[in-house]
Amino acid sequence: MVKHIVMFKLQGSDEARREVAQRFKAALDKLPSQIDVLQSIETALNENPAEDWDIVLTAIVPTMADVATYAKHPAHVAAAAIIKDAKQARACVDYPF
Repeated sequence: MVKHIVMFKLQGSDEARREVAQRFKAALDKLPSQIDVLQSIETALNENPAEDWDIVLTAIVPTMADVATYAKHPAHVAAAAIIKDAKQARACVDYPF
């Protein structure tokens, strides 16, 4: 099994970032029913105003190859498009567990 953890930092006003993050989260939360290799996904919006990152996701897939399958899936690509113009930074860690 592989954990795929990603954090996103968005740009714009607090209100604009929150709105985009909420739409992105809603799309991500639907992915397990759309992508066979995606065993689970947990998403959360950062509630700590002292921190810079806006949203985090933790996904679980069977293998490292499945991370690529997940990333290229049309449903994931569509979800990622939601934050395309607002994304300032992305940080990712993938590890077997």
